[in-house]
Amino acid sequence: MSYSDYKKVFKQLKAKPIKLKKFIKHNSPIARKFGISVTKCRRCGSVKGHIGKYGLNLCRQCFREIATKLGFKKYN
Repeated sequence: MSYSDYKKVFKQLKAKPIKLKKFIKHNSPIARKFGISVTKCRRCGSVKGHIGKYGLNLCRQCFREIATKLGFKKYN
């Protein structure tokens, strides 16, 4: 179940508060502490190609775009 599907059901269950409470208990997304979905790019939200070194928390594409602004130099 995707995040958007999770929120759409609220409209249907507004009139039924007990069923809404049960739905939230069993179907809400898990708050993750470990794994790939925890480390996201703070610029675009991508989880792939993550650079966490030095507290950057960027994906490699975003890093390439703003590396010169951050003070990194490209070496051959």
